[in-house]
Amino acid sequence: MGGRLSSLLAEQRTTDVHLRSGPQLLQYRSIAARIARDHPGRLLDWGCGYGQVTQLLREHGVNAVPFDYQPDLDEPEVRPLERYPALEAHVSPDPVRLPFPDESFDSVLSCGVLEHVPNPEGSVAEIARVLRAGGRFYVFNLPNRYSYLERLGKLLGIYYHGALPDDRVYTTTTATGLLERHGFRVEQARRATMLPLRVPGGLGDRGARAIWRTSKALERVPGLNIVATSLELVANRDR
Repeated sequence: MGGRLSSLLAEQRTTDVHLRSGPQLLQYRSIAARIARDHPGRLLDWGCGYGQVTQLLREHGVNAVPFDYQPDLDEPEVRPLERYPALEAHVSPDPVRLPFPDESFDSVLSCGVLEHVPNPEGSVAEIARVLRAGGRFYVFNLPNRYSYLERLGKLLGIYYHGALPDDRVYTTTTATGLLERHGFRVEQARRATMLPLRVPGGLGDRGARAIWRTSKALERVPGLNIVATSLELVANRDR
């Protein structure tokens, strides 16, 4: 099982399923539209990855600034993203410190990032530092400790959060506590996403929408979302 798990983890790190999966892209569009409705001002896309969410936010008129961690650099720099060359991202070799002045953003987005950082306390403190007082922190795709998919992945020897050294899973209580320790007031905390959204291969619009709508419907079944795949939090910086 160890060899199989290692190969699958390697594939997970190199496959751009985030860009090719129809249900996943529908979720990203939903996230961008939801944030845009808040008129978030200057937003930091923390851990922007390929840049797909930054691009969607900009299409909604959001002043989104992409940032990502690049351990092979000597110092922070600004460079175009490979998949979205029109987007110039701030990149840094420091896994915690952000190359921005204090209170330089009105909002920050973490979409599938906070669970992978080596020092969550330090990273959330940095996010609080670069946010203005009253600024908003959006957290999406934070793995739920009680997710049935996490448990299934572990049993089958395929990818699950916790298989890699810096991976973590959260409950609404532990996630809320992490943010509150660094001056955030959590306004919303919910369990979300009931079906796998990263589906390799072409589904077509109809199939992608069916998966996305079914997942959203299942979230609303009383008690069922305890085993949802992820958590969503929206918090304001109080101090």
